Amino acid sequence: MNTFSELGRVIEALGKDRGIDRSVVVKAIEQAFLVTARKKFGIQGEYETRYNDGDSDVEIYQYKNVVDKVRDSILEIGLEDAKALDQEAEIGDQIGIRIENPNFSRVDVQTAKQIIFQKVRDAEREILFAEFKHREGELVTGIARRYERGNIMVDLGKAEAILPRKEIIPGENFKPGDRIQAYLTEVVMTNRGPEIRLSRTSPLFLIKLFELEVPEIVDGTIEVRSAAREPGQRAKIAVASIDKEIDPVGACVGMKGSRVQNVVNELQGEKIDIVRWSDDLSTFARAALAPAEIANIMFDDEEHSMDVVVEDDQLSLAIGRRGQNVRLAAMLTGYKVNIISKIKLQQKIKKSVENLMQIAGVSDPKAQVLVQNGVMAIGDLVALAPAELSAILKISEDESQKILENGRQAIESAAITLQPDESEEIVSASAVPVYNGQLVNEKKGAEPVKGQDKFSDVEKRLREELAAFKIK
Repeated sequence: MNTFSELGRVIEALGKDRGIDRSVVVKAIEQAFLVTARKKFGIQGEYETRYNDGDSDVEIYQYKNVVDKVRDSILEIGLEDAKALDQEAEIGDQIGIRIENPNFSRVDVQTAKQIIFQKVRDAEREILFAEFKHREGELVTGIARRYERGNIMVDLGKAEAILPRKEIIPGENFKPGDRIQAYLTEVVMTNRGPEIRLSRTSPLFLIKLFELEVPEIVDGTIEVRSAAREPGQRAKIAVASIDKEIDPVGACVGMKGSRVQNVVNELQGEKIDIVRWSDDLSTFARAALAPAEIANIMFDDEEHSMDVVVEDDQLSLAIGRRGQNVRLAAMLTGYKVNIISKIKLQQKIKKSVENLMQIAGVSDPKAQVLVQNGVMAIGDLVALAPAELSAILKISEDESQKILENGRQAIESAAITLQPDESEEIVSASAVPVYNGQLVNEKKGAEPVKGQDKFSDVEKRLREELAAFKIK
């Protein structure tokens, strides 16, 4: 049985080198030779293999039923032969017979080796999976090894991770041997073993970098409540302090900007706005839209949106370059943001009032009241119930019924304009944010805004990747 002994020593050494529990290796040996025994001595037989620690040997036993007359020598043994092995054997018993010299061929031994190595690889994969699975949501550092289809394979020491092309910050270019720091998004088991996926574009990567630089975040004095990014360009992060004596923004900026600058350097020069969190949504929204000065904000909690009114000279600041500022503010607050200049809002109100006054019985004051209550067009008006219109205008239901009937008749006769002119530009943005440590309702946060057919590529990518993560 020297072949067994040699193989056992090799596998035990292999187990130690790869950190696999010895019992797993022993079980792999036993299973491998069990399969080999069945192939050699008959698959219909019943066999058992045991690894003998003392002899570093594999013992193989064949179990047979004790019978009076043997019909199948693989499954049965005569009573006399059984008693020669065990004096107490009786008909109906099952007796285990050790195969002293199995005489396995080279092919048999090679088959056993392949099975053992496969079991060892499977165990190694399970160990790696378990080791890295609990590290999801952490920062990891590795070495770039090679590119595969645009993805970077990163050596983490015990395992290799993948940094997908879409998770690389635009403009980054890594060479083999370069150090890479990234956010471990998830570990999934595939047919080829555990796949460790990384990201450098996730807002969670930004949060983890701040945790490295700001000790107050780690000890819980400062909390990161929300984060939004357009990788490689600009980011916003909202922070709050549980200690009134500590300025959360100042702590994140650091002495002469040292802390935030270290994060900026890691993100390839990405500009970062640090926003002070507020439980008052209006205050927080104003901070999120900085540097623009906001004249007024109106919220619609049911639609999870806000209408932001700004002076004309603040419109470009609120929108930002290619709508970047308003998009990030939408992600940061979790609300769809509609931005309109004050002058254009006044024009819209004026046109809505004029539109409503086309109906007989609707005076200028009544039209103003209707607009203040969100009734902006004749179509909105005729959709109201008489009781609703009475409550808004504080008139009788009979008078309300008459106004509604006048509106319907006018529409049917096509004598009036159903909708006011809405050619003025309203800039809107909506996206799925990381908000207060959790994802905002995806269905509401991901609705395309009025006037848009689809999300921009940046918003699409943010929506996909934020749907998988939570702030740990």
